[in-house]
Amino acid sequence: MERLRDMSLRRAFFLLTFCGLLAAVALAALLWTGCKAVASQYPLGGVSIGVDGTITPLPTPSPEQLRLTQALDIVGLLGWVLFPVTGLAAAGALFYRWKLKEPITLLLEGTRRIQAHDLDFALPAVSADELGQICAAFERMRRELLKSNRELWRQGEERKRLNAAFAHDLRNPVTVLKGSVKLLQQAPADPQALDRLENYTARIEQYVEAMSSIQRLEQMPVRTAAVPLTVLRRELEETARLLAPALETAVRGPDGGAAEIDHGIFLTIAENLIGNGARFARSRLEITLALEEDVLSLSVADDGPGFPDQLLKSGPKPFGKTEESGVHFGMGLYTSGLLCQKHGGGLRLENGASGGAVAIASLRISGCS
Repeated sequence: MERLRDMSLRRAFFLLTFCGLLAAVALAALLWTGCKAVASQYPLGGVSIGVDGTITPLPTPSPEQLRLTQALDIVGLLGWVLFPVTGLAAAGALFYRWKLKEPITLLLEGTRRIQAHDLDFALPAVSADELGQICAAFERMRRELLKSNRELWRQGEERKRLNAAFAHDLRNPVTVLKGSVKLLQQAPADPQALDRLENYTARIEQYVEAMSSIQRLEQMPVRTAAVPLTVLRRELEETARLLAPALETAVRGPDGGAAEIDHGIFLTIAENLIGNGARFARSRLEITLALEEDVLSLSVADDGPGFPDQLLKSGPKPFGKTEESGVHFGMGLYTSGLLCQKHGGGLRLENGASGGAVAIASLRISGCS
């Protein structure tokens, strides 16, 4: 049965048809032989001619015996017609039951659930034939749809939080602007009110630009190409030299090999993490590039005060803190996390055992979203 389940549809159809016809022919022959055996028990009439030429009349069948003999001949002939038809019908029924029924039922049920916006199910492996391959492709499609729906839901929730944070942080500068306008209406030549207007207008402009950049990041496609790891290491060294000229930096990475990544996304993440570490490091930055199986990881560790507990628990949020607050929290980490997720990886934040903060970005080098 298992061999038949994994057999291709064409081979299984021909095999069942052949077996059905073979069984039908055997039964038809058996019926024909039985009818002939029964008919032979009745007299056939006619004469018998002996060796010496003697003619002997044979018993004549009665009308009832003659009708029975004719009926047996008809039954024997009908067997050669009915048994093959029945064999083909039985082969078709078995073919449907063993090869078609289960995958068709699963596909119809899966289609119904997807139409009802229910993706929380799984199609089991049915067989290795063509319909089994279709079921496997359907299951892969369901997983991709579920992954896309979850990603859309995550982006929607993230956008809600982003809009809420944006609205919250705009409230204060807008309030200040309203108060400054009232002061200017009362004293048009007040230089302090003019300064406040300029500063808070620039602040609102920065917030709007940050919002626009995040939306552009979410829509950015991932274009991968093979990049030598030695090139990435040299770029990390150059970035550290430019962003942390006063710090002692150590860059480690493989001496050979290549990674299939989006080069621009990698450089943006590296600049954000190195720049963030440079702002809070006391004297040293350690940058490590590693490739393990299908994941390229970039680790940036500093000897500063470390990440706050709230950031480690909830992750980076946009507009959560300003640089003046003295902690690792800002748009750089948030956008780096978005870019890592687009590249099939993620951003992990932790504090080192001997102090300092460690940011680890991972990029999947195959199957990017």
